Amino acid sequence: FMFYGGYGLHGASGKQHEFLMVGEDEKYDIAHFEFVMRGVQRAIQKHPHLKDSISLSLHCELAEILNAYTKMVEGGAKVTDLDTYLHGKTFDPSCADCAPLTGLRAYSAARPPHSEGLAISIASYLANETNLANINLLHLTSRKAIDAALTMAKAFPHVDFRREVTIGHLCLDYDTQAKSWAKVNPPIRSREDVEYLWEKLLDGKLDWVCSDHACCKAESKTHSSGQGKDTPIFMSKSGFGGTEFLLPALLTEGRKRGLGLNRVAELTSFNPARRFGLGAKGDIAAGFDADIVLVDPNKSFVASGEMSESSQGYSVFEGMEMSASVVSTYLRGNLIYNEGNVVGSAQGQYLKRPYG
Repeated sequence: FMFYGGYGLHGASGKQHEFLMVGEDEKYDIAHFEFVMRGVQRAIQKHPHLKDSISLSLHCELAEILNAYTKMVEGGAKVTDLDTYLHGKTFDPSCADCAPLTGLRAYSAARPPHSEGLAISIASYLANETNLANINLLHLTSRKAIDAALTMAKAFPHVDFRREVTIGHLCLDYDTQAKSWAKVNPPIRSREDVEYLWEKLLDGKLDWVCSDHACCKAESKTHSSGQGKDTPIFMSKSGFGGTEFLLPALLTEGRKRGLGLNRVAELTSFNPARRFGLGAKGDIAAGFDADIVLVDPNKSFVASGEMSESSQGYSVFEGMEMSASVVSTYLRGNLIYNEGNVVGSAQGQYLKRPYG
């Protein structure tokens, strides 16, 4: 579920209802969210033997905050305050020489971290109100988001919260050279926020790391002026791919901070598989699929969009030196990737959710 309401997913988009698959006048608000929660809880009651595998996942941003702050930042606001929101200008004399925000700094300010915290707090209270047992807080990006999530876990200990971060938010800050290519929701944040995510990851407070793979071709990130990644940030589409760099980047940055290989396996495989009821996935044990990735922890390379099987055409990790490489991948015991090449015939199978 997303708290976007009628807010455009890609900033300048006016067709949010099409993305949400609802009528133009249909409300997609907090009340709607409450009723979704009640529906999920009914599913848990209907399938008590699957109670640990049925959960609700949440994108943590609040539309009212996004609307107000985007209005100010897009208008060139030097500070975000009530005067600016109401009148389009600030009356704060101490900020007379401030430069308007641009790029990913502007996008982060337009979708501020406390919006995440508010969404998490509302969701947590509603989970308590509806007796919903399992909540997944997805792609948390900031200190404020993490702190809100941990505070709510203490306030409602009977709710089983899981907390997710993405490899993009662990590796990039809003001064990255990727510029508008790295536009995503929630936004890439400050370096201080990045390091706080790592602190809580190493403390065991975060449950899994994902790529949040959402490819957007280069042309969707550009304006008609053809300025590429220097396009005004609010005209670029949100999202980027990165599955192929998830493990190398996590191993590279994790090694610098003392993250062990067993913990990497938990964060990328075991924990999400258990949460979502994928009973044969996520472990190497009798009765499990023999899904195995072989990694060379000392085989370095420089990331490039040209290395990707995606048609995206770029990578936000472009130029990043990875200290580890995926060498081979096995699916149910069969080699499907080796030394940079996809091998063999397609062997993927649809994994039906146990309560579908």
